[in-house]
Amino acid sequence: MLDPKLLRDSPDVVRTAIAKKHLDVNLDAVLALDAQWRAQLGEVEALRAKQKSANSAMAALTKGSPEFLAKVREMKGLSVQIKEREAQLAEVEGRWRAAMLTLPNIPHPSVPEGRTAEQNVVQAAHGATDAALPHARPHWDIPGFDRLFDFARGAKVTGAGFPFYVGEGARLVRALIQFFLEEAGQAGYQEVNPPVVVNATSATAVGQLPDKEGQMYQTVEDQLYLVPTAETPLTNFFRDEILDEATLPVCRCAYTPCFRREAGSYGKDVRGLNRLHQFDKVELLKWVHPSKSYDELETLRAHAESLLRKLELPYRVLLMCGGDLGFAQSKKYDLEVWSAGQKRWLEVSSCSNFEAFQARRAQIRFRTKETGRIELVHTLNGSGLAVPRVLSALLENNLQADGRVRIPAALVPYFRKDFLSFD
Repeated sequence: MLDPKLLRDSPDVVRTAIAKKHLDVNLDAVLALDAQWRAQLGEVEALRAKQKSANSAMAALTKGSPEFLAKVREMKGLSVQIKEREAQLAEVEGRWRAAMLTLPNIPHPSVPEGRTAEQNVVQAAHGATDAALPHARPHWDIPGFDRLFDFARGAKVTGAGFPFYVGEGARLVRALIQFFLEEAGQAGYQEVNPPVVVNATSATAVGQLPDKEGQMYQTVEDQLYLVPTAETPLTNFFRDEILDEATLPVCRCAYTPCFRREAGSYGKDVRGLNRLHQFDKVELLKWVHPSKSYDELETLRAHAESLLRKLELPYRVLLMCGGDLGFAQSKKYDLEVWSAGQKRWLEVSSCSNFEAFQARRAQIRFRTKETGRIELVHTLNGSGLAVPRVLSALLENNLQADGRVRIPAALVPYFRKDFLSFD
């Protein structure tokens, strides 16, 4: 959520942000509603002040005197007016808060202009994408793939996009999760095992509501949401709390299954492991001092990159343009691995700085050491990493002539074998 003061003092800054993100938001309507809410708030406060003054004057009068009784009548009239105006104010305030939630975060000045993913900027690349890999093929075409990654039975039991991982397929998924968590721990992230369902307040705090209702699975009776990412419960860990400045940055990591409706049902982009409704991911999250948040973003990105290098996967880093940035982010990098069988890039991580946008919604603050002032933290998160597309790249890039898949050396201690077999 944006600072209301920014909206009032610099509406053109907000207007520019909306334009840069190519969003359809009626800022003039929000400004009008803000003015209406503030005017009605002023009226209610004036009536309350008048009521307080009348109450003080009444206390100095003789009980039962004509002047006293006149003040009693005045107090009753004011009380009726205040109740009516407070009810009106509550209704307008509810609409004002809903309108404020439609305003996106302000992009950082370094975010490039652009409307679509094609206009994202390649910031860095690692590894060769033109290496001779004669045995590479799309992972779903590898002989025996369906024995370890059973999409047909998953569709029977649940629906499309919910595969079974069987035998060594399940072991390899577990090995990747363990590798990601161990690496995060060594980098200073404390592990958390969070809930995988959250309430609407938590989803609103991180910006998933009211922006992404259609992408989230919801329980009917309890009106809870299955997490689309561990970012949601992790960020809310400190909701409505005040941290000591000395504790910053706080770094946490968590593994969760993630649930998203957004997966499509057709085309090469959704074949095999490319896009699932349920998938496994390790999330990295930081609560940081505002003065250090962009340095912390680069550190976060560097950690995610190190995982890909250790897995010996070619990858590139994209700086997202305004139109592909996302509603809540101020700046975001996407990390994509090269899929040799499909001959295309697959996103495996997004590393984002939200500045105070989420913290204002969640009221996550810190107390400064020198002045004792309370300020909002900045929140950052990144995937470290998402399993399915990393897995698909490993299968395709490391496929051998005999049909086995070579396991990268960094992953062998967790998988405990040098090769994955589809037998």
